[in-house]
Amino acid sequence: MEKENSPAWLNKLEREELEFMRQFVLCSGSLKSMAKRYDVSYPTIRLRVDRLIQKISDVDQGDDRFIELVKNLALDGEMSYETAKKLISTYRQLERR
Repeated sequence: MEKENSPAWLNKLEREELEFMRQFVLCSGSLKSMAKRYDVSYPTIRLRVDRLIQKISDVDQGDDRFIELVKNLALDGEMSYETAKKLISTYRQLERR
């Protein structure tokens, strides 16, 4: 697929991320198989998938810097997902006013 015909989210991915996605498909989406293939723990693969999901979501949603910061803090384990969701939800409600 030519770059100009690719979706925006796909163009934002690094070569390593694209290869990770390819391996994920070849492993039939099994995180356990991915952990074996990369010789890392299941939580490590889960974190990598979460970060990839976040990166794709950010492109699709066009999130601003505050929301990106909150999401990254949650992904890095510096705050819970529940807290991040509450902060983002409240922030979006305040933006609508």
